[in-house]
Amino acid sequence: MLRLERVSAAYGRIQALRDVSLEVPAGSVVALLGANGAGKTTTLRVISGLLRPTAGAVYFDGRRIDRLPPEAIVRLGVAHVPEGRQVFADLTVGENLILGAYARRDRRNISADLERVFNLFPVLRERRKQLAGTLSGGEQQMLAIGRALMARPRLLLLDEPSLGLAPMVVREIFRTVRRINAEGTTVLLVEQDASRALQVAQTAYVLQTGQVVLWGPAGALRQNEAVRRSYLEY
Repeated sequence: MLRLERVSAAYGRIQALRDVSLEVPAGSVVALLGANGAGKTTTLRVISGLLRPTAGAVYFDGRRIDRLPPEAIVRLGVAHVPEGRQVFADLTVGENLILGAYARRDRRNISADLERVFNLFPVLRERRKQLAGTLSGGEQQMLAIGRALMARPRLLLLDEPSLGLAPMVVREIFRTVRRINAEGTTVLLVEQDASRALQVAQTAYVLQTGQVVLWGPAGALRQNEAVRRSYLEY
C-alpha cells in the first residue's frame, strides 16, 4: 500500500532523513521506533505532504505522492494524527470531527461515520458540544484520532498517541488502534512506548539518526538484544 524508496529530507541544513526505505502492506499495523530526534515524525510529515523530501520517492497504491499537496494526499486516503493532538481548542468536539471530513465529496455518509467515531469513543458523544480545549489529554487524543477517521482513510498515520497519557488511557487508545485495524484501516504507528507498539504491530522499523538500522517482524524485534536494551528495558 505505502512504499518509501530511499527518502531523504532536511530542515534547512539539518539532515533529518537519509535514504529511508520502508513498506506498509495493506491491512497491517507497522511500527516506527526510535529515540527523540531519530526522524520518526519527519517520516510521517513526508508521507502526508507536510514536508517535501530532498531525494527519493513515496508511493501510495502505486502512485507517487511526494510532490502532491497535503489535501490531495488526504483525498487519496491518507490521514495523519500529529504528535500533541493539535485539536482546534476553540471549536466544539462536534465541529472538530466535522472538519475532519472537509475533503470528502460523499456528504451523505458523514453522519454514519460520525456515529462510528462515537461508537469507538463514547466519551466524545457525551462531550459533543463541549469546547475541545476543555477536554482532558486523553479525550483530546481520542478526538484527534476520531477527526482523522472522519476523512475515511485507508492509511492512518499515528504520531505518539500515548504521549503524556495515563496508563489506563493508553491501554484504551491501543485497544482502539487494534479495532480500527481489524475494521480494515492500515496503520503506521510512531510510538516511544516500544513495548506496546511491538505488541500491536506485525512489522517494525527502527530509526536512528534519520536512517533505518533494523527492521523485521515485530515478534523478532521484541527478542532482538539491541532493541531490548535500547527500547524495552526501563
